[in-house]
Amino acid sequence: MMRILVVDNNVELCSILAEFFDSQPDMETVGVAYDGEEALVKLTELQSDVMILDITMPHLDGIGVLERMETMDLNPRPRIIVLTAFSRDELLSRLTELGVDYFVVKPFNLTLLADRIREFAQEAPDTVRETSHQDLAKYQRPVRESPEKRIVRILHEMGIPPHFKGFTYLRDAVLMCQTRGYVGGALTKEIYPALASKYNATIGGVEAAIRNAVVVAWENGNTEYISELCGTHRGDRVPTNSLIIAKLAEEITVAAM
Repeated sequence: MMRILVVDNNVELCSILAEFFDSQPDMETVGVAYDGEEALVKLTELQSDVMILDITMPHLDGIGVLERMETMDLNPRPRIIVLTAFSRDELLSRLTELGVDYFVVKPFNLTLLADRIREFAQEAPDTVRETSHQDLAKYQRPVRESPEKRIVRILHEMGIPPHFKGFTYLRDAVLMCQTRGYVGGALTKEIYPALASKYNATIGGVEAAIRNAVVVAWENGNTEYISELCGTHRGDRVPTNSLIIAKLAEEITVAAM
């Protein structure tokens, strides 16, 4: 049973989330906090597996909570899913540095949120999360990110808004490509249909959503980073879906070695 702490200054939203989690067979709401200071108290009193954290709160905001958590001896440290109405690159980058596992932009789908909680709560904890800052200095090699977390971080770095459907499709497509070794025409023959089936979408809708995400990142995101990632891509043309997915899968594979 996954134990969830809900932290948000919106009382009605907290009630909705708590009721929804309690209706799930594998989840329970162990606590609710309406501001950052109360959240810190709940973290020490309750042993939660996942914390749903709002960024904009009175007394102490979400970033303040995350910064204070760095000094707390939480064992284990809960997975953190941030709820935010903003998706600015600098904000997402700072939240990633503070150990956030996933971002959900308001408004959001409750079922999708539950799916993300299950994905992250079932992962084995990272070494960083089990080790104090003092002990971490003893390690001679860097801690490896899971493929899931690495691809999420890279997509944020590219500047793809996390609430875009294309963000989710790209993440799953890259993980499928990395684990199964798809090449060439497998995108249209296997990956797109698989994603369409998983998310109850059309093949064309999946392709278009990924394309839209790539175009938005190219035009408004970190174009320099994308160009460096693609390597063989030249000129000012937007990289193709297949090139982006292949390069991202390659990046994940190399990092896992």
